[in-house]
Amino acid sequence: MTRIKRGYIARRRRTKLRLFASSFRGAHSRLTRTMTQQRIRALVSAHRDRGKRKRDFRRLWITRINAVIHEMGVFYSYNKFIHNLYKKQLLLNRKILAQIALLNRSCLYTISNDIKK
Repeated sequence: MTRIKRGYIARRRRTKLRLFASSFRGAHSRLTRTMTQQRIRALVSAHRDRGKRKRDFRRLWITRINAVIHEMGVFYSYNKFIHNLYKKQLLLNRKILAQIALLNRSCLYTISNDIKK
């Protein structure tokens, strides 16, 4: 029987895997089996942390808004501020409110005064 040479498909798959894992340290970038495991682990972490990043930014925005509200001497808390925003139908999301709080505090102060009335 003649010798059968393997095709290029497995080599192409491993090459793609090596390109993905080239920045990993140690055996994670050299051995095929550990490269595969680390690739799965990296993709799982990336998927999980995309949701976590959204939660983290929301927490940061809420903290910034709350800090500016307390600093301004407005006599109510963050949740009452947001509640009054919705009651007055001022649809500003937390990201925009946090940017206003950082860059233009007087504008946030006028918004809070308008809401109180």
